[in-house]
Amino acid sequence: MPAISSNKPYRVGRSRTGLGLFATKPIKKGAKIVRYFGPLLDSRKKKHDAIENKYLFELNGRWTIDGSVRKNIARYINHACKPNAESDVKPRKRKVVIRAIKNIEPGEEINYDYGTDYFKAYLKPIGCKCDACEKKRKKKRAEARAEKLRLKARAEKKALKKAEKQAAKAREKLGQKLKQTLKQKLKQKLNGKSEHANGKLLNGHGGKSAASNMISAESGIFARPEGEPGRESSASA
Repeated sequence: MPAISSNKPYRVGRSRTGLGLFATKPIKKGAKIVRYFGPLLDSRKKKHDAIENKYLFELNGRWTIDGSVRKNIARYINHACKPNAESDVKPRKRKVVIRAIKNIEPGEEINYDYGTDYFKAYLKPIGCKCDACEKKRKKKRAEARAEKLRLKARAEKKALKKAEKQAAKAREKLGQKLKQTLKQKLKQKLNGKSEHANGKLLNGHGGKSAASNMISAESGIFARPEGEPGRESSASA
């Protein structure tokens, strides 16, 4: 890490994205923090135009600052979608100064917006790791988890409802089966009583009278009803 004077209100330290610049003293809104500097590159020169790195700060269509040199402390300032500083670009002076756009407390990381072109080229493919984007991702993850739990609860509720419906059908089916069985048993019992009653009738008084009539018929003797005159009585009369 580069040596920084204790008089400066910042230090280089570990950040979420690697190294970053952190305030060591209170920095007031509008205060100059650090200058972004390095060799000036002229786009009209082929050797300059061929240089490519992540620390190129374009001033205008012609001039660009190559901030990859280690003495450029401002190169440690990371991007943020909701920053606490900004780049104050002065193309005519070919100069860039980083200024605070809000009060920065000791321990806070200093950051500024790198711009749309840089964001699309370098940050979007890997995902921005600034606090604002991290909060958005956390929120989305929380919402995704909540949605997952909601869908799970919905599926469980649906499965429980289905199981209850199947259980109700099974109980209804079992009830019908038991009812049918009881009905069959009752029918069998009633048929058994009827057969028993018929057997008694055949073997009782009615059966005896029938047998006597059969014997009388075979012997030629018929019983006369009481009070009916016989043939002999009528003849003698």
